[in-house]
Amino acid sequence: MGVCLVRGSRDLNCGFESLPFNQSYFNVQRPYDVPENQRYSFINGVRRCWVYSTDKPHNPTSNTLPRTEIAIHGYNYTSGVWQFEGYGYVPKGTSGVCIMQVLGASPPPHASTAMVRVYDGNLTHYRKNVLAENIYDKWFRLNVIHDVES
Repeated sequence: MGVCLVRGSRDLNCGFESLPFNQSYFNVQRPYDVPENQRYSFINGVRRCWVYSTDKPHNPTSNTLPRTEIAIHGYNYTSGVWQFEGYGYVPKGTSGVCIMQVLGASPPPHASTAMVRVYDGNLTHYRKNVLAENIYDKWFRLNVIHDVES
């Protein structure tokens, strides 16, 4: 798993094929008692998700913490080398949130292969490995390359 924050103009897309991608690949998970438009928006090309610590989980029987997330479906992600690229923006004061994750770790008991999170203004791989410091109130480009077999 390679996780990097890109600063500069290197083309990390070289060697990868761009795949069709539209709203039909998205599943927005949000508190079960709140309408989607109160936790997710897509305006002028920017997707925005927000969650509050007082929110309920995404379904009434879940024991997970509150979340608003976009789960992406539609491609077989069980073999090969895959790339995720996106831009992020984290408002000051946000902490403990997951920006991006790859599910399906092997071997169990872990649920994820990678998690990119924010703690106290730092972008981290899980909790400890700092990828970038002081990211609050700035746009950043995130590029994750995942070799499933490795």
